[in-house]
Amino acid sequence: QVQLVESGGGLVQAGGSLRLSCAASGRYFHNYAIGWFRQAPGKERDFVSAISWNGGSTYYADSVKGRFTISRDNARNTAYLEISSLKPEDTAVYYCAAAWGRPTEAWDTAVSYNIWGQGTQVTVSS
Repeated sequence: QVQLVESGGGLVQAGGSLRLSCAASGRYFHNYAIGWFRQAPGKERDFVSAISWNGGSTYYADSVKGRFTISRDNARNTAYLEISSLKPEDTAVYYCAAAWGRPTEAWDTAVSYNIWGQGTQVTVSS
């Protein structure tokens, strides 16, 4: 199975942008659906976005539609989350997750993904 490592987080002012990366090691990355979730201090882990194995289907939480864009490059074993028009409420640790084929339940449910990265911190200042 793959292992996932997120990068690209940081401190940014409101209205700014970041590009998060989810780099996978191991084989068959192209067979995994990828999801992005985030968790703010004291809150549950929330769904942000997901992409199918071939990039043909994408999903977004209502709170990020129009501001975040998910993509993947299977040749580079990497998935991306471009986050823009950032707001202080976007501050969280962002995690990428993988599920073989497709998530076992719903695309927006954390339990549907069985492989997780360690997370990358995004902090948005007002």
